[in-house]
Amino acid sequence: MTSAQAVTESRSTEHEDDEVSDATATRHDAALASVQRLLKARGVRSYVVHTIVLRLFGDGRPYALGQRRRHAPELAVHGNAGWMVATVTMGPRSGCYLISAGNNTDLQTVREPQQVVDLILLAYSQAT
Repeated sequence: MTSAQAVTESRSTEHEDDEVSDATATRHDAALASVQRLLKARGVRSYVVHTIVLRLFGDGRPYALGQRRRHAPELAVHGNAGWMVATVTMGPRSGCYLISAGNNTDLQTVREPQQVVDLILLAYSQAT
């Protein structure tokens, strides 16, 4: 195995844990949308990042066959200066919000959207 193949293989196995079904991604997207609405009401801009990985296999047909993998959506919040203030994802099994806010590198687990907004607002006020 060449080093390039080893890197490609490690990257593919690294992201397989992030893969979610379409139904799960839709549920997570709805939960993040509720947080996004609460943030918008307080004048904080945010956006949701959807990552879809397409792996194409060319076998000479007129169209490429392949796989589609969807990763969990992520809510991103930036401060006025453009720095990342917080990111929010959903726990794959628990359905809890996982928040990385401010200078804290640990994920905080929260169940209610209002608690998520409170943590983000705290980090947002410290960043601006």
